Amino acid sequence: MNKLANYLEGRWQEGAGAGSPVLDPVTGETLATVGADGIDMAAAYAFARNQGGTALRALSYAQRAELLGAIVKVLQANRDKYFDISLKNSGTVQNDSAVDVDGGIYTLSYYAKLGGKLTAGQLMADGTADALARDNAFATQHILVPVRGLALFINAFNFPSWGLWEKAAAALLSGVPVVIKPASATAWLTHEMVKDVIDAGILPGGALNIVCGRPANMLEALDSLDVVSFTGSADTAASLRNHPKIKLEGVRFNAETDSVNSALLGPDADDDAMGLLVREVVRELTIKSGQKCTAIRRILVPQARYATVAAALADKLKGITVGDPRLEGIRMGSLVSASQRDAIVAGIQKLEACSDIVFDGRQDIKIQAEGNQHAIVPPVVFGTQNPDTHPLVHEMEVFGPVATLMPYRDTDHALALARRGMGSLVASVYSNDPDFLAQAAISLAESHGRVHLINNDVAKVHTGHGNVMPQSNHGGPGRAGGGEELGGLRALRFYHRLSAVQGAPGVLEKIVN
Repeated sequence: MNKLANYLEGRWQEGAGAGSPVLDPVTGETLATVGADGIDMAAAYAFARNQGGTALRALSYAQRAELLGAIVKVLQANRDKYFDISLKNSGTVQNDSAVDVDGGIYTLSYYAKLGGKLTAGQLMADGTADALARDNAFATQHILVPVRGLALFINAFNFPSWGLWEKAAAALLSGVPVVIKPASATAWLTHEMVKDVIDAGILPGGALNIVCGRPANMLEALDSLDVVSFTGSADTAASLRNHPKIKLEGVRFNAETDSVNSALLGPDADDDAMGLLVREVVRELTIKSGQKCTAIRRILVPQARYATVAAALADKLKGITVGDPRLEGIRMGSLVSASQRDAIVAGIQKLEACSDIVFDGRQDIKIQAEGNQHAIVPPVVFGTQNPDTHPLVHEMEVFGPVATLMPYRDTDHALALARRGMGSLVASVYSNDPDFLAQAAISLAESHGRVHLINNDVAKVHTGHGNVMPQSNHGGPGRAGGGEELGGLRALRFYHRLSAVQGAPGVLEKIVN
């Protein structure tokens, strides 16, 4: 059994005590332990700021992009090992592991290429200079300079690879050192990736750090000019926001939290559009066992299509093989832990008390795994004929293979139902009516971080409702956390400070150039 050490102050440090177990969610085997008792986070942060930050900022954006490219090569060389860890620690089949492992590598590669095109040295101009006096004798120029603190990542359990690299890519490219706090349940993969990069000697000391377990003073040791990026539950995000370092001392905070995402079948509802929706709903229910912040939770269809869509979903889902990912032919694996299984079961019971059942995998799918201590839960689709008077389906996210089908009366009703999520990461719309797609995009953009429009023209090439691409914004308003990540170079803004520099135009030009 391996104890996952913490990499801080340029060296590996084990936490005191036995630590907490990291388990195989199918067999219950203890794979490793994590712990951070006794770790001096103040010293760790100071080293990251003073050593890692100083060294990174001495490089240009293009030079830091080269470092990202070198990291990509190390991760690609170890893909098979990462897939094996994912199977054991996350309970995922290989296709699902690829979403996490290859998704992280792709995102890093994207930012390596994007950063390689930047001509800036140590700062970036934001717009052009504006005159503040007659004859432009005095002017103002906005500039973006890298944060001189550190970036603390408090990550979720469902994407131990992608969740790390989609944040770290933008931070490191910006010149900001990172400290990663992975979720304990799936920390092994994050730890192994960080270890491989550290062993390769790519980054300057202090630029990449990891702390596993629950260190004391993790937030208390932050400086007011540090930044924190969090992915997880809305309750935890609210607790973090109320911490004095964030609430009172100005530590910049980004959150991605709960999201009751929608898939909407347009009122034209031909068979092609319906088929596209059904296929995507089944994908989102089964990939990573529905443990995706972008997964479809509500399925909105015209009243006249409700029964047809219900039957199509049931027909597709009954053919899904569910069980131990080590077994040949298994398409859907496990949840990441027994505690997550218990939370999903509790959520299913709440929805079951006030909903119809469209498909019940508990009855119609045989789980292929030994014993009954595993964390495997098959897909369940509920239905409600009265979504206006069924608030629970719009408010509660069951973070697993669970969704609810509901009918709408007309276009206005459909869009109103989608917005009842009160802020979501993504809505996908399926229609071959371009006017409806345009109307839906404009209406839903205010309450959704991403609007995914699907017609026959893109049926074979679209990237998927739940796939987060680095070219597009990831985040959402309201209950989704109000955060923003990725979106190309937009991601770098979180790791920069905006300042208005005022002076003679010649001086401002010298600064920018």
